[in-house]
Amino acid sequence: MLLKSGFQVTIIEGRNRIGGRVHQEQLPSGHSIDLGPNWIHGTNDNPILDIANQTNTTVGTWDTESYLFDETGKLLALADGEVYSTLMWEIIQDAFRHSNKNSATISPDESLWDFFQVEVVRRIPESKPDFATERQFVFQLAEMWGAFIGSPITSQSLKFFWLEECIDGENLFCAGTYRKILQSIAKPAEEGADIKLSTKVTQINARDDADKVTLVTDKGDLEFDEVVVTAPLGWLQQNPDAFVPALSPRLTKAINSIGYGCLEKVYISFPKAFWLIPDSEGRTVKGFCQWLAPNYALESNPEKWTQEVVELASLDPSTSQPTLLFYTYGDQSRYLTNEVGKLQTQEKKDAFLYDFFRPYYSRLPHYDAKSPDCKPVGSFATDWLHDEFAGNGSYSNFQVGMTEGDEDIAVMREGHPERGLWLAGEHTAPFVALGTATGAYWSGESVGRRIADAYGRAKSDAPVS
Repeated sequence: MLLKSGFQVTIIEGRNRIGGRVHQEQLPSGHSIDLGPNWIHGTNDNPILDIANQTNTTVGTWDTESYLFDETGKLLALADGEVYSTLMWEIIQDAFRHSNKNSATISPDESLWDFFQVEVVRRIPESKPDFATERQFVFQLAEMWGAFIGSPITSQSLKFFWLEECIDGENLFCAGTYRKILQSIAKPAEEGADIKLSTKVTQINARDDADKVTLVTDKGDLEFDEVVVTAPLGWLQQNPDAFVPALSPRLTKAINSIGYGCLEKVYISFPKAFWLIPDSEGRTVKGFCQWLAPNYALESNPEKWTQEVVELASLDPSTSQPTLLFYTYGDQSRYLTNEVGKLQTQEKKDAFLYDFFRPYYSRLPHYDAKSPDCKPVGSFATDWLHDEFAGNGSYSNFQVGMTEGDEDIAVMREGHPERGLWLAGEHTAPFVALGTATGAYWSGESVGRRIADAYGRAKSDAPVS
């Protein structure tokens, strides 16, 4: 946006690569995986989907059947899983409507979990023969919301639950990874901007009475007319002293009011997708699968964390791979990243992850411990929680206790243009795209347009940087 408007642009990047949390790695099988965004949230007028189509990036989805294992490890009948899953999603949709309509009067201390407590009891009355069992299944399923926001459902603000709504349309899995999407977005900057990799900014001296904004880096000071800070929300929360003079009290409050999640991923790959081969009962598993409050792996999982996986073998044949992608959040993310981080070799990390997740993938149809097809051949675990450039977390969310969530987002979007200081990133996105790659993209467009407008989009003899 800025290059098109004739600005001289410098990009300062702390990593030794572009892309931030949009990044790929390869499994030993040779298959590529996304460490950051996996999804394109919404299909209605979504620029990321447009770029995916332009770059021939394969996207897809799965059937909507609900594969659920109960707390004893038994795979429920699809019809039963569908009943519980449908009810859970109906309550989620009603919570969105309730939050949209009544946000002004909902208590800041009320959570999405509180809403479920009321609605599940109302929808599954005691007059039903198995009401206690049915309620338990829906409550356990509701915990999966944590894998959407990176924090437990008990901390999800009901007052500002409406801020979690995404663009209308389907949520599509980026089966071909975000690699070509990133390349397409980055191309103009790589061709026209001065990109300084492996350069860490330690202080931002914003324009007050001075004409320039000074960035203090580990490779020397740099001066600019305008600075756009795209550091993640977690970094902003942890580094208030990096800004001189300090950010305004209202902007500081906004930054600290928004939650920051800890969504992590574990990929485990196999020689073949054994779960797609019908077992003796003719069962397979495709798409999403959950193990609800497992009580059969208490040695490794005493808290009975619910496990959620999406299998990648039934995607488009051009991108499918015999890999299971586990999503974790909250205390489980903290536990796994800490334990894996203690291990020095990939072999030891693989062994730990195989052992931890074996109680779950071993219950998938057609699993045979003696079969070579059922023995994992590679793994990868993300660790955004220990990544300072990711702000030691994943992305923004909205937690109980917030009183001005929408205003907080608006304040961050505004930034301090009077000081030559602008903010961009998924935490400053339009409300329908907060916490998404699309939101980050839109936020950058918005800031670029605002800066260009502030300068009348005119070029001058002294280029603005």
